[in-house]
Amino acid sequence: MEEPLWTATHAPTIDELPQEDVRANLRRVLEEPMNLVVHGPPGSGKTAAIRALTREAHDEPDADRTEINVADVFDATKKEIAEDPRFSRFVDAQRRRNSSKADLINHVVKESASYSPATGAYKTVVLDNAEGMREDFQQALRRVMEQYHEATQFVIATRQPSALIAPIRSRCYPIPVRSPTTEEVIAVLERILDREDVPADANGIEFVAGAAGGNLREAILSAQTTYEAAGEVTMDAAYETLSDLDTDERVEEMLDHAEAGEFTDARSTLDDLLVDDGYSGDEVLAGILDVARSRYAGATLADVHRTAGEIDADLLEGTSDRIHLSHLLAQLGEAGE
Repeated sequence: MEEPLWTATHAPTIDELPQEDVRANLRRVLEEPMNLVVHGPPGSGKTAAIRALTREAHDEPDADRTEINVADVFDATKKEIAEDPRFSRFVDAQRRRNSSKADLINHVVKESASYSPATGAYKTVVLDNAEGMREDFQQALRRVMEQYHEATQFVIATRQPSALIAPIRSRCYPIPVRSPTTEEVIAVLERILDREDVPADANGIEFVAGAAGGNLREAILSAQTTYEAAGEVTMDAAYETLSDLDTDERVEEMLDHAEAGEFTDARSTLDDLLVDDGYSGDEVLAGILDVARSRYAGATLADVHRTAGEIDADLLEGTSDRIHLSHLLAQLGEAGE
């Protein structure tokens, strides 16, 4: 998509979140700040809810909210972590040379928590995709939470709260975020389409909402894709656009990078597909297999299908789509050598 994403330009306020129980929980947290575990399935609106909370909690949310995508950080190199503009001020050259990656990550989190809030009494550190946190990192995080509890609120977003150790869960108020119903998704789409002045009909909106299967992010991005392709969100436009979403070109690009050993670029394209465009891990996996069938043959193709089957089972467990699909990209890179 070339235009700004509607998920960003129409980021919801707390009152615009579709789930009534989530709105009530966040209002309670505004009155009494506390550490949180926000959990729910992909696309249910966990990150949007957290950002809505911090926009109301802080006068300068960009200054007083630090977001760390756990899957990205653990999959990054030491150099990538040290050079990330969010963290570079915490990491000097000596620390980068002398620290393991785990120590470097722990240092970044500790430093993020230690800074005084720009405004108000506290700041917020968000750990997203937290199901990917190793136990040793969780133990270190527990100590940081204890040390900086007076001026730092920790918000942990995850699809799998059972992956968190008991001492962390006991220090956090749980906020479940269920998948929105089709009717709730329709209401969100109607509000966005009205603000964008997009021609639409009820059947088209309902088709987009139903096709997303409770994934609100996917529904919003599908509506935007339909509008950009057809200039409207009607039944015919939505059916034609969403039945023929062409990801093959980007998948080809991603595999080109993987085969060339350029895994940072390959993962960047993977992130675009998973995060920016809202595809599920299953959809990206299907796209990779479609391209692989025309790209490989014989034993190589059999190995790809075997690994894809294992990854498909892992995706069903609710763990990190990015980590598992990156594993497949690594194998495809080896196939291209």
